[in-house]
Amino acid sequence: MSNSKESPKFIKACRLVDVPVSGSLKVDLEGTSVAIVRTAEGVFAILDACSHADVLLSEGEVEGCTIECWLHGSQFDLRTGAPLTLPAVVAVPVYEVRLSGEGDDTVVEVAASPTDFSARSNAVTFQAATKEL
Repeated sequence: MSNSKESPKFIKACRLVDVPVSGSLKVDLEGTSVAIVRTAEGVFAILDACSHADVLLSEGEVEGCTIECWLHGSQFDLRTGAPLTLPAVVAVPVYEVRLSGEGDDTVVEVAASPTDFSARSNAVTFQAATKEL
């Protein structure tokens, strides 16, 4: 019996060249809308829905490792999904990303299930969101 953690299933999301630098691309992964985000820090995948108003995050501005909801201005950390500014106080699920291939043939693959941050409580998430108040 092995104690090692099973590797997640990955799904082909898009070609890397289709994702604008410092921008995002909405993709459908087996019925779930996910924003693929490309920054100088890397490529990220986050559920394409603001936790405050259920609007598309892929239509928001990207800066560094954050994406901003265009409707009310909530910002989310692309690495953890944590809300960084109000009015959002609940994290958005994020997904592990891997790249395969080379050059224009590089493919973005996304884990089929979001990363488990269940140890993070809503209180800690809320504190992060209200830190600037």
